[in-house]
Amino acid sequence: MVTVTIKDIARDLNLSTSTVSRALRDSYEINPETKRLVTEYAERLNYRPNPIALSLKENRSRVIGVIVPQIANNFFSQVINGIEAAAHDRGYHVIIFQSHESYEQEMITLQQAVARKVDGLLISLSSSTSDVSQIKELQQRKLPIVLFDRVVNDLDILCVTADNFGGAFAATEHLIQTGRRRIAHLAIPPHISITQERLAGYRAALEKYEIPYDENLIRYASFGQNEVEPIIDELLSYNPDAFFAASDRLSTSCLAALKSRNIAIPEQVSLIGFTNLPVADLLAPPMSTVEQPALEIGQMAAEQLINLIEGKQKDIQPGTNRIPTTMVIRASSQPAGK
Repeated sequence: MVTVTIKDIARDLNLSTSTVSRALRDSYEINPETKRLVTEYAERLNYRPNPIALSLKENRSRVIGVIVPQIANNFFSQVINGIEAAAHDRGYHVIIFQSHESYEQEMITLQQAVARKVDGLLISLSSSTSDVSQIKELQQRKLPIVLFDRVVNDLDILCVTADNFGGAFAATEHLIQTGRRRIAHLAIPPHISITQERLAGYRAALEKYEIPYDENLIRYASFGQNEVEPIIDELLSYNPDAFFAASDRLSTSCLAALKSRNIAIPEQVSLIGFTNLPVADLLAPPMSTVEQPALEIGQMAAEQLINLIEGKQKDIQPGTNRIPTTMVIRASSQPAGK
């Protein structure tokens, strides 16, 4: 396939290359008839801008880097879909990196992204990340960065998350309103922002209904395959009548552990998760969950980052944008007999 260039179009139309270039950029300096002539001819020849030439001219790569803990996680794959859609609409390409829940790998991917001259970074921190000094250093070097989902409070930075507090409050309130009083909370590592927000929502719902907060009913787990089984045994010794898991990866493990112990759901204990996996309604029983707006988080995060890159909004202030969650009620948290 022959690559058509601006020089080819200029020669064929007997125009200067600068006139063709300005016409393709819809410059006010070029009269409408010339613009029409150039754009129609460019379309007929299937002209495509050279991204390398554009990046050299604009001093931008028109590429954004995205660092996620795990692409195989359905939530993050949906976020990436949102990021790619928004980036494509604004003329940017996306490079995806995985940290695999490792701080060390996250640092390596940060260095790789910077080495590839990305215009900005979208980052969801790994579950083992507590040191954000390298992100601070990149900020000081004026690299645009937006955090999403898993964020930190000690950075002056734009963040986009779900309303984790509101979602956890709604889940806990639902369990209370269906008659549950001893609600165990299975959380992910305690230093992660979403863990703290969901725990705060859980506690606020208990307080609203004057139910004492019991530390014995709280457990933290990472994402190891065999971690949940012993935790469930510990929690069962405190006679819970419901389980609220802070992620659907934990709630599905919790479901399997309870069923293997012949504990009837929801007759003996209710169960609710957080994320809304695609298979949640296919489980036995179908899983109640808090649905996170993954696509919207990705779209908003990408839009915010590109606005920073392009300086479109000079008054952008650091802070967190929280997108509402939705409760999805299924059989696992219905009152017994319903």
